[in-house]
Amino acid sequence: MFYGCAGAAEVPKGTHVLLRMMNSISTRTAVEGNQVYLQTATPVAVNGQILIPAGTYVQGAVSHAKRSGRVKGRAELGVRLETMTFPGGKMLKIAPRLSSVDDGATGQKVDERESLVQAASSKGKDAAQVAITAGTGAAIGALADRSFKGAGIGAGAGTLVGLATTLVTRGNEVELRQGSTLDVVFDRDILIE
Repeated sequence: MFYGCAGAAEVPKGTHVLLRMMNSISTRTAVEGNQVYLQTATPVAVNGQILIPAGTYVQGAVSHAKRSGRVKGRAELGVRLETMTFPGGKMLKIAPRLSSVDDGATGQKVDERESLVQAASSKGKDAAQVAITAGTGAAIGALADRSFKGAGIGAGAGTLVGLATTLVTRGNEVELRQGSTLDVVFDRDILIE
């Protein structure tokens, strides 16, 4: 069903659709097969006719979930969109690919070829952790020994603690929170009756 005309219309290949997450998913807990629920955030119009109204339900599933590593390896989350349900109840099978994700300033990005959301790098955060513990160790060493030698020993100990902490801590995870938006693209024409 589409609004404004009788018959069928086509959403052309390459059409972008903005979707809003209705539930939250994260690589901390997601497993392949978990359900994903979204709604169209804006209507899709072709030739002046609304073919996909805002609020149309979209359902999919997690197709890939990989947690971030402790030393290397970024978290990845794959989402496969499967059906679109219109306000009148008509259901349509779909298979668009992810184009981009907007979840605030998290630095997550989409690998369009694989339709995966990848976590931001945590290298800067790890370096800051090592620097902070090294500086704290230097300050403690200088206070304890009241010399540059004590500061050096403290800095070395702080650096070791910082490195150890970094090695046992996982990097950033992918999180798609309720309300975040995904831009998807249809790779083929979609016929809507």
